[in-house]
Amino acid sequence: MTTNVLPNSANASAVESRVVAIETIRTPTQSNVLFVLLHAEDGSVGLGETFYGASSVESYIHETAATALRGLAVHSPVRVARALSSYVGYSGSGVEVRGNSAIDIALWDLLGQQSQQPLRSLLGGPFQESIPVYNTCAGNDYVRAESRQSSSNWGITDSASGGRYEDLWRFLNEPAALARDLYDEGYRGMKVWPFDLAAEAARGDHTADLRFGLGVLDAIKEEMGDAIQLYVELHSLWQPKGAERVLTALQPYNLTWVEDPVRADHFSVLAALRQNTGVPIAVGENLGAGFNTYKPLFDAQATDVAIIDIGWSGGITQAIKTAALAEQYGVPVAPHDCTGPVSLAVATHFVTAVANGHVQEVARAFYHGWYRTIADGFPTIADGMITPTLSPGHGVTLSPTFLADETTMRRMTRLDG
Repeated sequence: MTTNVLPNSANASAVESRVVAIETIRTPTQSNVLFVLLHAEDGSVGLGETFYGASSVESYIHETAATALRGLAVHSPVRVARALSSYVGYSGSGVEVRGNSAIDIALWDLLGQQSQQPLRSLLGGPFQESIPVYNTCAGNDYVRAESRQSSSNWGITDSASGGRYEDLWRFLNEPAALARDLYDEGYRGMKVWPFDLAAEAARGDHTADLRFGLGVLDAIKEEMGDAIQLYVELHSLWQPKGAERVLTALQPYNLTWVEDPVRADHFSVLAALRQNTGVPIAVGENLGAGFNTYKPLFDAQATDVAIIDIGWSGGITQAIKTAALAEQYGVPVAPHDCTGPVSLAVATHFVTAVANGHVQEVARAFYHGWYRTIADGFPTIADGMITPTLSPGHGVTLSPTFLADETTMRRMTRLDG
């Protein structure tokens, strides 16, 4: 079904207006992204999003989540989160949690639409008007072909054909020039992953050849010194001894952090890496939802920064709890990006609304690339800072041209019939 406008109810108030339909949208432009629209009886629409396994999450939403939503008289985020609590997988980031995350985001957006308030006002903010960003050096086609993290899913296009923002090709081939370009554009941080190929070749073993990756970092440091903060992503590809060897080799580079040297649920290994190498560690984006996952990480003193992906870990309702928990341990939070435009907008509202918000990741290739072909209403990035919009909700809307495109796949389930 492709109808996007539902009947209005003149008597429906912001408090009483129930969700009457749930819609999912997928696109070949980025096959991993799934948008979720919640249509209320007053005609307002909330927009949510998650990433990876879009068709599987879509099936869960229409076949399972819709049934639970249909029986609710009030669609508040907290009440829906309880109604959608999974019997299995509740501590992970599986299909159910990703689907529930998208629904939760859409509910918060709907609250913003109906109350005419920006999301971070609903969250009690702003704590900060704007927050620093770092650029994760992806290209426009990064993580587009498959639903997994692998070099086969890098989607590399050279800068000659892909343009200025093909940052993955550039950090592999011209890291110094890329670092200078980012600095001149106002960025004061960049994240690269030059050791992934070595990790894949050696299966994460301590015998991996690190010379290419270290050469990338050397080129950046020679060009920029400490003028640009350097983040290194390891994508959980390493065995413990291999990770320790990499972090030891990275000690002289004064990194802001090393991300995901091993799996984020290997709490004791992460704690040992922090203690033995002294290199700051950030983990958490793929850890899962809530107390059962982040608390052991903090108890083990296994991370310096907690990464949260709001579209993977239960949505905004859960992210608020995770940030509060992290604050009790003195751990700052930094939302993950490099997924879709709604996730970036929601993360920006969230990280500027919580007291321990630290920094926001952005992928400028996405921001200037495929985001622009499907949506509008993004946060503003200028002078190394990001600022959420003042529009109601999170501010992002899907463009009419994208919705009308014949390749856009839409599915709707009514909840009122």
